[in-house]
Amino acid sequence: MAARAYLDHNASAPLSSAARAAVVAALDAANPSSVHQEGRAARRIVEDARRAVAALVNGKPEHVVFTSGATEAATTLLRPDWQMGRAALRMGRLYVCQADHPCLLSGGRFPAGQVARLGVGGDGILDLAALEAALAAHDKADGLPLVAIHAANNETGVLQPVEEISRIVKAAGGVLVLDAVQAAGRIPLDISAGYADYLILSSHKIGGPKGAGAIVAAADLMMPKLLVVGGGQEKGHRAGTENLPAIAGFGAAAKEALAALDAIGVVRARRDAIEAMVSELVPDAVFFGADVPRLPNTSFFAIPGMKAETAQIAFDLAGVALSAGSACSSGKVGPSHVLKAMGVGAGQGALRVSIGQVTTDEDIGLFRTALAGIAARRAGGKQAA
Repeated sequence: MAARAYLDHNASAPLSSAARAAVVAALDAANPSSVHQEGRAARRIVEDARRAVAALVNGKPEHVVFTSGATEAATTLLRPDWQMGRAALRMGRLYVCQADHPCLLSGGRFPAGQVARLGVGGDGILDLAALEAALAAHDKADGLPLVAIHAANNETGVLQPVEEISRIVKAAGGVLVLDAVQAAGRIPLDISAGYADYLILSSHKIGGPKGAGAIVAAADLMMPKLLVVGGGQEKGHRAGTENLPAIAGFGAAAKEALAALDAIGVVRARRDAIEAMVSELVPDAVFFGADVPRLPNTSFFAIPGMKAETAQIAFDLAGVALSAGSACSSGKVGPSHVLKAMGVGAGQGALRVSIGQVTTDEDIGLFRTALAGIAARRAGGKQAA
């Protein structure tokens, strides 16, 4: 079989060997809610994973709630009806970013009329003045403002100024949910620092299995009303028998991701090498978000005159897997909503290269070979025209 390079980690990182082993070891485990010896052994697996996930963001294990993934976590948090202890608490309006992931942009269980979408600049950074003005105009008689923003954009890799966003939200008496799905394991996160009330995490973005995610809270004073009702699992925050194999793999991946943060400079160097190749072989390539802080593993660029989908297919045929925007939008016709929010011209598409610790020099070499072929065909087409 011909060699292939997988450069689509933002869609799903490859399952790590440690996570795979943890999944297999947990397949025969008992129900973690059972009180017998086998059940207690299964419970230890869950709690070990909870501690590992908490450590990844410097949180407390008791503040971690496992879900089936980030979308369930977002849908759980994005709702008007909350509780503070036994008292009812209401969120009057939801504020999201136009460049957010669809699981935030959908508004969760807020009525459409109660969702405000805030713009970004051409660099992909949230319009902080618009956020401040929107929250200043918020009518607290309807409930608290709930702000849900991505920490790192899944397409461009652009990092939002979360501390400044937090300052604005806290000054307005609001609650801040950070979608940290792409940021976790790629930049340090510290929920104890107080910049977010809740973080959303996903197992398969950090080398764990699909089917597990988490809500990590800064404190246990308030939580939304249940999305999944039934038994009292997850301390009453999420009913249903835990997906033990997926959670075990999530925990193993979280341990590896935390340990690997010290070596993230290697990933950044490879990303920079990729961008240097693009600039060399396609001098008129356009990079998005490259002038502001962004994830060290992500590059989002356009080849003028070539549809992103066409280029993606060409890369795939040449043995390189990458994305034309978000994997969640694959197969859908239309421009990237992230680029549209950034004011990029209609019809413009872009290619996303996203790598990780397991990306090799050989992978980068395959990318160069594939890009060189695409660039040559593009140049030939221009000359023929």
